[in-house]
Amino acid sequence: MPSLLRLLAMLLPFALWGTAMAAMRPLLEGGTPLQVASLRLLPAGVVVLLAARVLRRPLAVDRRDWPWLLAFSVVDASLFQGLLARGLGQTGAGLGSVLIDSQPLLVALLARSLFGEAINPVGWLGLLLGLLGILCLGLPAPVLGHWWLQGPIAAGVRPWSHGELWMLGAAAAMAVGTVLCRYATRHSDPVAVTGWHLLLGGLPLVVLAELPVRAGAAWLPHWSPGQWGLMAYAALLGSALAYGLFFWFASQGDLTGFTALTFLTPVFALLCGMLWLDEQLQPLQWLGALLALGSVLLINRRQVLWQGIPAMAPVGESTGGEGA
Repeated sequence: MPSLLRLLAMLLPFALWGTAMAAMRPLLEGGTPLQVASLRLLPAGVVVLLAARVLRRPLAVDRRDWPWLLAFSVVDASLFQGLLARGLGQTGAGLGSVLIDSQPLLVALLARSLFGEAINPVGWLGLLLGLLGILCLGLPAPVLGHWWLQGPIAAGVRPWSHGELWMLGAAAAMAVGTVLCRYATRHSDPVAVTGWHLLLGGLPLVVLAELPVRAGAAWLPHWSPGQWGLMAYAALLGSALAYGLFFWFASQGDLTGFTALTFLTPVFALLCGMLWLDEQLQPLQWLGALLALGSVLLINRRQVLWQGIPAMAPVGESTGGEGA
């Protein structure tokens, strides 16, 4: 039973993120990207620190971790959330999800270089299948069918714009931030570090969000009660709970295998649409979901599966290791 609860806790951040992006999209109609990002981060940081206090976890950060915490806050909180909010306003929901959920590839490369995490051919196959899966989940069939010829123009949708670049930047920022988390939690509690990084990372966004206010804009967005409810969901569940769990697991264990669960984020988003909005999945989306699930299985079982293929190992070498 504890292992089942642990698995559910590991999946929960990605389920929450799958719906938090959809919740943030309509908020950009009445607020600026910086307002949305700061209102998501600051309350989340306060809630995580309060939760750490209730759980009697140490709130103080070791002085040796402070430089890493500051870098972690700027990259993963300020940069990531700012770029994400900016990109959501200029990118289609499907393509934006594909780009932001591609970050496990970057995390795998960084984890291999910095922490020596072996990936091996089975793991690389899983990463490529996961990328193919989110392409099938997020992009319409006509775009995929003419990807190398006419692309979005053939499908009647607009071509790539600055929005896609913002989302790629957000994916890179989160990948680097996930790695920085390991360094920021070497001597400090991961829950406290997560809370402080959300709080500290939200402060620059508040300062930048103040610039339009000085020009006469409203300090707070003019949202309906329902929109404020979406904002609360994105801040408390999609940020406080999701980031608290994510960086708790990311600070220990197999970083490549855990972040591969990001491939399931669009799967959870589509499942929510099926359950709550009576949406129907297209055959291509079913294929994408199966590819995403298969990729997670391959990546997390890559060592066992690779050791079970002795015929693929070079002659004269042991098959006990993972490989590159």
